[in-house]
Amino acid sequence: MSHVAESVRGPEFWGGHPCEAVSTPAAGLGKIPAVRLVIARCSVDYEGRLQAHLPLATRLLVVKADGSVLVHSDGGSYKPLNWMSPPCAMAEVAPEEDEIADGVELIWVVQHAKSDDRLRVRLHEVLHDSAHELGVDPGLVKDGAEAHLQRLLAEHIATLGEGYTLVRREFMTAIGPVDILCKDASGGSVAVEIKRRGDIDGVEQLTRYLELMNRDPHLAPVAGVFAAQEIKPQARTLANDRGIRCVTLDYDALKGIDDVGSRLF
Repeated sequence: MSHVAESVRGPEFWGGHPCEAVSTPAAGLGKIPAVRLVIARCSVDYEGRLQAHLPLATRLLVVKADGSVLVHSDGGSYKPLNWMSPPCAMAEVAPEEDEIADGVELIWVVQHAKSDDRLRVRLHEVLHDSAHELGVDPGLVKDGAEAHLQRLLAEHIATLGEGYTLVRREFMTAIGPVDILCKDASGGSVAVEIKRRGDIDGVEQLTRYLELMNRDPHLAPVAGVFAAQEIKPQARTLANDRGIRCVTLDYDALKGIDDVGSRLF
């Protein structure tokens, strides 16, 4: 019955119950632990800062490689019914006689390492039990992220105005790269800072770039453009006060998805 991806034996665990296995995180084991997926008829009790009970039903139990344990139902979208976040440890323990009489085959006890919070899962019937190594996740890449906006705006630099031409992306200054350096119709240098959501910090960042770039006689005078999908009113006010032009970017139009000419409004 026991099927823990990475485990170590332990003599005793909580209340004198013998410990079948204690799941451990990746540290010190020498390889990436697996994510364990269990579909089982089970009941769940959460004890600690709050008390919660899930009556007997068929659920999906997920034991993640980071040590967290999540209890899912078929509804409720992505949110688990109950869970225990790391740092925590999980033990599989034998049920008491009265629990065996009720049909309990095995109990998971998940104890948080820094509190008295405890998740107790009573398994009546296991329908599926598997472990899978997912490897290292590259993370979420958001459509419309700043890097995408920078690339699209560079490809359609005339969005900023007729006669604009691209000099280069990621133009390096002594304090970091400005997103785009371009020329306006009269040949003047323009530094463009791009954000998904433009706030005061972004305006301050562009201001610092402009101060440095305007000291370079090969570039000066350098104008500034603060471009974002959404610009907060305070940021727009500060930019206008500093002579920086604000441009609201239409991501769909830049991608060519949105036909601006066919709009009614």
